[in-house]
Amino acid sequence: MKRLFYLCLFMLGGLTAGAQTVRVAAPLKSEDYIIRNGNLDNAWYCIRKDKQATVAFLGGSITHMEGWRDMVCKYLSDTYRGTNFNFIAAGIPSLGSLPHAFRFQRDVLDKGKVDLLFIESAVNDHVNGTDETTQRRALEGIVRHMLSANPDANIVLMAFVDPDKMADYKAGKIPAEVQVHADIARKYHLPFINLAREITDRINAREFTWQDDFKDLHPSPFGQGLYFNTIRQLLDGAFKRPVPAKLIAAQLPMPADSFNYQYASYADIHEATNKNGFQLVESWQPDDNTATRPGFVHVPVLVSDSSGGSLEFTFTGRAVGIGVLSGPDAGTIQYSIDGQPMKEKDVYTEWSKDLYLPWYLLLGDGLTQEKHILRLQTGGPHTGSTKNICRIVYFLVNK
Repeated sequence: MKRLFYLCLFMLGGLTAGAQTVRVAAPLKSEDYIIRNGNLDNAWYCIRKDKQATVAFLGGSITHMEGWRDMVCKYLSDTYRGTNFNFIAAGIPSLGSLPHAFRFQRDVLDKGKVDLLFIESAVNDHVNGTDETTQRRALEGIVRHMLSANPDANIVLMAFVDPDKMADYKAGKIPAEVQVHADIARKYHLPFINLAREITDRINAREFTWQDDFKDLHPSPFGQGLYFNTIRQLLDGAFKRPVPAKLIAAQLPMPADSFNYQYASYADIHEATNKNGFQLVESWQPDDNTATRPGFVHVPVLVSDSSGGSLEFTFTGRAVGIGVLSGPDAGTIQYSIDGQPMKEKDVYTEWSKDLYLPWYLLLGDGLTQEKHILRLQTGGPHTGSTKNICRIVYFLVNK
């Protein structure tokens, strides 16, 4: 049941009605789910004094789809009509904090000076099975990368909801992905919005239901409006104050993890050497009807032609990996760094049957910051398949 309180959101966020409305005296407050570890004064200065601001949105499918992001853009443009806004939509379905860290330079920073950055990865980090250490290194790396590129930038971290996070809260546990976001936000004095907890609490308070109203981890328009409402609450609170006299540059503290991915970026697959059984396709596209993701088709891809294909990649850095297109014919890879014993990874995923999924694999982490050699070869097919085609779209390096 959607309570009477939510009727006011139709005017504010464009929500759609579903179930019957019921009166309630005191609905939960969005402010209670906003942790204002820091302010947004620099973004406010850009909006009011400079009259121009670039706002970037880094996330997965919930950021990519039509919904809260569009509402935030409309809210800012309509509220501050004298300001010239540039919006960077950097949401890509299926991607979490690890891909975000390595694509951050290309997909966000290369598009202009960012004044306000929204980051979300809690849902895909859980769905993709990203371990906690990797999450922490990735999110801390993004924050440090952003503030190194522009110390005046403001950053907002957000954790969205999914059924497993709701189950964790019901069991009295804080979801690991939410805790990671909260910890990084606290260390770097960044606002954090715990939408996972807010939606869970509102459902438990019977303000609405998951099945009839919110619908899915990809929220209905009603659910997207709830996300927007709390984000707007953060912005309204941050911007209802005097405009600061000047920008205040962030001072980066010592990192929580020295192996964080602050210097993560894509490395060019053209740099691969000693290719045997790998062909460089300059503008790859599928030769079947399997779906692809935006930005991962009509791009250069290293494609193996059979099991036993091999290559080498020389890099300097503390972490290395690959971004692959894991489709129906994906199998396993074997790899070694600096002549160490070969290790194996299964590249096939639960989604590969129907999608050439961008899938990011760390092959070495916590390395010494010197020159290394990655040797990679294709292994056997995935269980139930007769093929093992490896498609490498990027090498990943954290210097």
